[in-house]
Amino acid sequence: MRTNSKAMQTALLSIIPGVGQFKNGQKFKAGLFFAVFLIFLGEMLLFGGQALYNFVTLGSVPMEHNSLFLLIEGTLQVIVTVIFIIFWVLNIKDAYQVRQSIEKGFPVAVTRKEFFNKLYEDGFAYLLTIPAYLVMIVAIIFPVMVTLFMAFTNYDFRHIPPANLIDWIGFSNFTNIFTLSSYRDTFVKVFSWTVIWTVLATTLQITLGILTAVVANQKFVKFRRVFGVIFLLPWAVPAFITIMSFSNMFNDTAGAINTQVIPLLNNLPFVDIGNIAWKTDPFWTKTAIILIQGWLGFPYIYVMVSGILQSISEDLYEAAKMDGANAIQRFRNITLPAIFLVAAPTFVTQYTGNFNNFSMIYLFNEGGPGSLGGNAGSTDILISWIYKLTTGGSPQYSIASALTLIISFVVISISLLVFKKTNAFNMED
Repeated sequence: MRTNSKAMQTALLSIIPGVGQFKNGQKFKAGLFFAVFLIFLGEMLLFGGQALYNFVTLGSVPMEHNSLFLLIEGTLQVIVTVIFIIFWVLNIKDAYQVRQSIEKGFPVAVTRKEFFNKLYEDGFAYLLTIPAYLVMIVAIIFPVMVTLFMAFTNYDFRHIPPANLIDWIGFSNFTNIFTLSSYRDTFVKVFSWTVIWTVLATTLQITLGILTAVVANQKFVKFRRVFGVIFLLPWAVPAFITIMSFSNMFNDTAGAINTQVIPLLNNLPFVDIGNIAWKTDPFWTKTAIILIQGWLGFPYIYVMVSGILQSISEDLYEAAKMDGANAIQRFRNITLPAIFLVAAPTFVTQYTGNFNNFSMIYLFNEGGPGSLGGNAGSTDILISWIYKLTTGGSPQYSIASALTLIISFVVISISLLVFKKTNAFNMED
């Protein structure tokens, strides 16, 4: 109890960073911690306090205050403040634990040399990861937080800084998406098509990838390497070029599909296909982009599954044959489980990737044809609709930010659920 009492007193002294370390006799560490405290305190007095105030108010004088800049600066200051709070908590914990070690008679790092030796021995891994954390904060956390905060403002074409100020409006953007008919109807249609597109396109490319890999890796197939090269061709050509080429090929009047392929098929007995409105009929446009994505996506699955097939022991198939299992049974009970055991996380990322596959949707037909209202075309998915909301004549930045958060919530939730069900991150055994 006495030990805990002294440790608690030292922890309380560390409310001012460095004081508790000084009491523990760690003068060099105390100086470092107190210096960090002074730097943060000076930053708050010179810039941080005003940045947080402006973050709350988002300015008060149009043309003089730019609410967007104030939001960004305030977000950065929030991150800096959170980092300092984490440091402050760790500083208190450090003072408490070191005092406990001293009371128990354990040696502690007192001098500067001992401090660096201790830091190198116990914290070398953390020192190596600090640059990665800094990059993550700047490249990921900061933009995400700006988007998060923007979703709770009225940043749209009527409130564009610096001519107009932005205001905090709470959850209004989220409620508007689900309550206002102008957004609700469009959101329901776009979200429904996004789910259909994701499921069909991704399932098609995964199915094609698995089937081609299984067939190409059969021993009785000759020239397997040649087939392997052919299957990799869609992957070798940049997707941007492939999508634009297919967009031209599926042109209703001058595309190769309607002018060459379909007439060739019409020469077959009992076949009579007219020109298909690939670019002007929503149903056929959706069909085309699903087929194209299957073509673009299956080579990656083919390569990955081919590697997995090489690791399956032939003894399993021989034993299955002796038990009377046919080819389909061997595929269902041996091959497929082995594939999904290894590739399940990758398959999940294929679904989440297509959920946000902007390039395929926009480059083929710019989300058209037609319009669903709210700047959305009949083949727009959520990510391409967000793009149009921010680049159209009447930009709706706050609504787009709210939709971005909804997308993130859906993708993260489904991914975590599938990863948990498939034990994708279970590294035991």
